[in-house]
Amino acid sequence: MAERISHDVTPPRIGPDAHEELEQLLQTLHEHGVLRLAKDVVGANTSIASVVMDGLGKEATLNAIQNLAILGMMLSEIPPERFYRVTFALREALDRIGQYQPGEEGGDAPGVSGAYRMLNDDELWRAVTPLVEGLKAFAERLDKPVDKPVSDYFGKPTSGP
Repeated sequence: MAERISHDVTPPRIGPDAHEELEQLLQTLHEHGVLRLAKDVVGANTSIASVVMDGLGKEATLNAIQNLAILGMMLSEIPPERFYRVTFALREALDRIGQYQPGEEGGDAPGVSGAYRMLNDDELWRAVTPLVEGLKAFAERLDKPVDKPVSDYFGKPTSGP
């Protein structure tokens, strides 16, 4: 009687294996100059570090970093839905300002009677009141002296003479 033959079926190749993929990646990086750039960066490590440190040591760079940090702190306190409303309201205002033509209705000086009608226009006052309150808050904040912005933001007292 014949013995049974055992045969394991090898699965067909669908694509390149990991080593072939790695070789292709390496070749692509070489063809596009990425490997040379990486080699040059690693080789010039001390030169690059000195340029970066010289740039970071300048007062203008430190000011820019601090200003970006302050902007980030301020933006982190604004809920996204409020920031969305404000930015799109600002866009609408700028669009309307850009579309204004001096010859349109209301473009002439209102005169004394027109100014009196404007004083009695409730809709106009409802629109202007938040702007006036915002200007008051803006002016108050501009008058507040600040020695160290981060200390002021976090409410920490400044240590000084």
